[in-house]
Amino acid sequence: MTIENEVSRRRFLEIGSATLATAGATGLLSKAAVAQSQESIAKGEHDQSASNPGPQNPTLANENKDSVTPPVTDHGNVQPFKYPFSVSHKRIEEGGWARQVTVQDLPIATTLAGVNMRLTAGGIRELHWHSAAEWAFMISGSARITAITPAGNSFVSDVKEGDLWNFPSGIPHSIQGLGPDGCEFLLVFDDGAFSEYDTTLLTDWVAHTPREVLSKNFGVPAAAFDKSPKQELYIFQGEVPGPLAEDRQAAEGTIGASPIRFDYHLRDQTPNKRTKSGEVRIVDSKNFPAATTIAAALVLVRPGGLREMHWHPNADEWMYFLKGKGRMTVFAASARARTMDFDAGDVGYVQKTFAHYIENTGDTNLEFLEIFRSSYYQDISLNNWLTHVPPELVQAHLRIDKATLDAIPKEEDVVVPA
Repeated sequence: MTIENEVSRRRFLEIGSATLATAGATGLLSKAAVAQSQESIAKGEHDQSASNPGPQNPTLANENKDSVTPPVTDHGNVQPFKYPFSVSHKRIEEGGWARQVTVQDLPIATTLAGVNMRLTAGGIRELHWHSAAEWAFMISGSARITAITPAGNSFVSDVKEGDLWNFPSGIPHSIQGLGPDGCEFLLVFDDGAFSEYDTTLLTDWVAHTPREVLSKNFGVPAAAFDKSPKQELYIFQGEVPGPLAEDRQAAEGTIGASPIRFDYHLRDQTPNKRTKSGEVRIVDSKNFPAATTIAAALVLVRPGGLREMHWHPNADEWMYFLKGKGRMTVFAASARARTMDFDAGDVGYVQKTFAHYIENTGDTNLEFLEIFRSSYYQDISLNNWLTHVPPELVQAHLRIDKATLDAIPKEEDVVVPA
């Protein structure tokens, strides 16, 4: 037996003797009290063993306390499910910037990729299209978006904080920041390997097309393209656009406006579920028909609240933390569990069917997006499950009394008090 094990054994015996002595004076302890005492001892040993006298990065350690000293319930090997946008390369252009998190950055995230982008007032994400569908959430400011359908119908709209847009694969579009300070937004693509830097750009295509072909195609002299860019613009500075009505009229021409709306006002939607500890708004193809490949939920958890224990049976979950501080534990079966800490600007990822919960660990509201490569949103609540099977079955598994089982909420609350 090692010295450390002998010390641990002695501590257990000493504390156990003291506990039993107390029990003799006050009556026998319940099994639950003994278990709680043993768990307390185990935590003390765990914390002592976790000491790290070697080199450290204090700033990073303070932001990831549950990785430095994980809960005693964490166990086994679970892939990292967090990646901060703050360590992504930021591509800065005149007119804005972009940074991305793909499967290359977060290997577990195979189904979805994300881009965080900022445009100045007048800044333009140039006319382009993608092989993947683009789903977007406006983080701040306002922007003007444009698109065209295969039938030639135009779409021009202004979006603000909390609004969404969705452009299906191959639909050409653009984004431009409005006054007074442009915008910032999150883009999510329905392919984990998708790169924002591999899009099809108007200027790039024109720069790599012979001028005589451009002349034939557009019916204008080749010299008209002498000043066209010789390489992609990607993001560039332009003038702040004029009134929306004027742009819409100019874009519609003789064909008319798109019968499909590519935008959606998510924050204006009544919450699907609201409790004293938070709320959730769900958006998928049922209420946003343009988004056929991506479903999402905007979740708010107040201080002390918990996004209840649950899992998603239909798709992996790609998460973006908008506000506050949180802690998520993912249980991957076979005694594998891992806890990680999250701040605003972090990306999280949970594989399909993996059980998890998210706790607000700060003193302000925690807000995050749950995003799925699916046409519909679906989850299963642990509370809902356990209260809709024969009660004796649950009691036999968890060895709890009927009063405890009766206290469990009988339906999914999404956000519960911690």
